[in-house]
Amino acid sequence: MTWTPDKPIVSLRNVRKSFGDFEVLKGISFDVMKGEVICIIGPSGSGKSTLIRCINALNDIQEGSITLEGQEVHDPKLDKLALRRKVGMVFQQYNLFPHKTALQNVMMAPVLVLRQDKAEVEKRARSLMAKVRLSGKEDSYPGELSGGQQQRVAIARSLAMNPDVMLFDEVTAALDPETVKEVLVTIKALAEEGMTCILVTHEMGFAREVADHIYFTDRGVVVEHGPPAEFFANPKDPRTREFLDQVL
Repeated sequence: MTWTPDKPIVSLRNVRKSFGDFEVLKGISFDVMKGEVICIIGPSGSGKSTLIRCINALNDIQEGSITLEGQEVHDPKLDKLALRRKVGMVFQQYNLFPHKTALQNVMMAPVLVLRQDKAEVEKRARSLMAKVRLSGKEDSYPGELSGGQQQRVAIARSLAMNPDVMLFDEVTAALDPETVKEVLVTIKALAEEGMTCILVTHEMGFAREVADHIYFTDRGVVVEHGPPAEFFANPKDPRTREFLDQVL
């Protein structure tokens, strides 16, 4: 099947995932259109992080289908490197190489994995460092940067692969409150430029501001979903209301 932009760029159908006897995802379905920002919220242990790890095949699934641009993500014949080029992911932990500078961290995958021209990659990496508002920090090592700065380097590193979709897994959870905003501003700018983003987040104000659609998950199912204005102002499910009463 040929994918066209009028079709979902990411599509999940009845996705089930278990770890041993424990079923974490119990039949999750939703679509993401190109350029959309989707926020997945919910209590700890509700399957949010597992869900987005399944989207780029870091976790396998037991049942269902996940497609990216019409291609089945869990097809054994699919080149996982090709998939990871299309789907960037930023984790809660920055996972930067401590012995490499910020610029070197951003350049590593395109040079070593994709075998791209080093001079071209460096030019792009410097542009990405500016994009995440870290001009002047190219030669700094991770240990010399704040948590928020390290997380922005991690975002630049994912963008260096020119992905079509960006996944963010609670990227502000390990940050001090004063550095959370600088990371959220960076993600918001990406979203405004039209990057398709799927975020797991606890930042409700941010979700309300940037998301096109909110999905509330609990115990492995989507309890409720909708546009932010409707979702936050008029939640229909009692479980959603209970959750929002606790976090807002």
